[in-house]
Amino acid sequence: MSKHPSIPGHAAAATDDSGRPDAERRKGRNILLICSSVCALIVLDTNIVAVSLPSVARSLHADFSDIEWIVSAYMLAFASLLLPAGSLADRFGRKRMMLLGLGLFSIASLGCGLAWSVDVLQLSRALKGVGAAMLLTSALAVIGHVFHTEKDRTHAWAVWGACMGVSMTVAPLLGGVITQLLGWRWIFLLNLPVCLCLGTLVYREVGESGDAGAARLDLWGSALLSGGLSFLIWGLINANASGWSSHATMLRVFGGLVLLALFIPVELMQQRPMIDLRLFRRPPFVGAVVAMFGYAAAAQVMMTFLPLYLQNAFSYSAIAAGLAMLPFALAMMIFPRVGVVLSQRMSLHGLMGLGMALVCAGNVLVAIAAYQAVYWMVLAGMIVTGSGAGLLNGNTQKAIMLCVPRERTGMASGISTTTRFSAIVLAIACLGCVLTVRTGSYLKDALGHAGLPLPSDLNDVVGRIVAGDSATALPALHNSAQALHLGQIGFAHAFSLLMLAAAAIAAIAGVLLFRLMGSGARTAQADAVAV
Repeated sequence: MSKHPSIPGHAAAATDDSGRPDAERRKGRNILLICSSVCALIVLDTNIVAVSLPSVARSLHADFSDIEWIVSAYMLAFASLLLPAGSLADRFGRKRMMLLGLGLFSIASLGCGLAWSVDVLQLSRALKGVGAAMLLTSALAVIGHVFHTEKDRTHAWAVWGACMGVSMTVAPLLGGVITQLLGWRWIFLLNLPVCLCLGTLVYREVGESGDAGAARLDLWGSALLSGGLSFLIWGLINANASGWSSHATMLRVFGGLVLLALFIPVELMQQRPMIDLRLFRRPPFVGAVVAMFGYAAAAQVMMTFLPLYLQNAFSYSAIAAGLAMLPFALAMMIFPRVGVVLSQRMSLHGLMGLGMALVCAGNVLVAIAAYQAVYWMVLAGMIVTGSGAGLLNGNTQKAIMLCVPRERTGMASGISTTTRFSAIVLAIACLGCVLTVRTGSYLKDALGHAGLPLPSDLNDVVGRIVAGDSATALPALHNSAQALHLGQIGFAHAFSLLMLAAAAIAAIAGVLLFRLMGSGARTAQADAVAV
């Protein structure tokens, strides 16, 4: 008689080396692959759209602020709802939340694929971000629930990380291929059969789980966080069109800052807050959060800006731009392994400081190359930036998790992911402002020196040029090829300034993380010596 429990339908269950039944092992492997695929779909969708943005701009006659909202609407909804979605998944069931998220993601993908205007596309992208938040939190919770032992969890997160790396690597090329061969709409429509497949597998393979003792949903905190970010991003993205000193811009930015400021006392009054703000009294935790913010704002945001630059500056097709992005993505995928080797000789904050230094240096290289529009120089900068991003990607998450009690790892994961995507959406808004304002300033001065007439709506023309819709910008420039060329030169100069701004963010974040996290390490060493 077998000493292991029998599996229904089998006379005796075979076991693996760890003593677990083979059927149980296969079940766990299936759940891991399903949940990893769900997360990979989110990463793929986050990064695949950037290559198609110039095609979307030409198809829907969108300007650059419209393009920014196509990306930001998704990121903003995603970042704002990650923490509440995690609470809902714990309270009402993770499998149920994953199926609901897949349904919402499918409906939103259909809306994106059939969008007849920019507004519809932006709204569908926001709805998609809601679905993505539900999917990511529930999928991660299921993996954490199914795999208990240290060995199993290490293996599970390694598989999960590999799936994320592959999806991030292939996203630009896949986006270029689909956009050029099938059209940009199919980037979204192809999600439908994928979601149907994943939904069927989740329904059949994943068991329901939850946490009966989970804290109630923090409605006030969620509303203040999402509302504050929304108003702030709204003000920054639309500032070029509304005017930086306009009442609309000032009210949006001020309103966003007030809501984010109110978020602090509301969270401090909670018995079990969505974000435990007391953690920010610890320098190592602050340093880890700064590192995550700097990594996302200076490196990960380039997945959005670099494809736009490659298509505008080099007139690359969508496929060529996707191929040109591969070195950046491959460096991000390879260098985590280099980081494992370096971690044996370097402290965590030293390794992260090195990563931030590489991001800073790579962005400076691309900034220098932007003036000369030589791809091999841009390539060198992308590889250096991607290498630094590879060192930072996993270690920023690890640094935050190490600063939080084990029983609150769910909250720590939520803080980490919320910081990451909030930084991306803020960077898109702020660096996008640098791009449009500098392009407009250069074009205005250049047209004056060349004796060419200014367009009736300079801001609209600049928005079209930056978005990659030169065909629409040309008539507004009185069909002057010289004027259009001046606008494209202005874009290259503005992109160079954007990269320098990103390099400055990386430099400041690197110095802060090294000092803050280093002070924590020195304190720990002093305590050890005293003992």
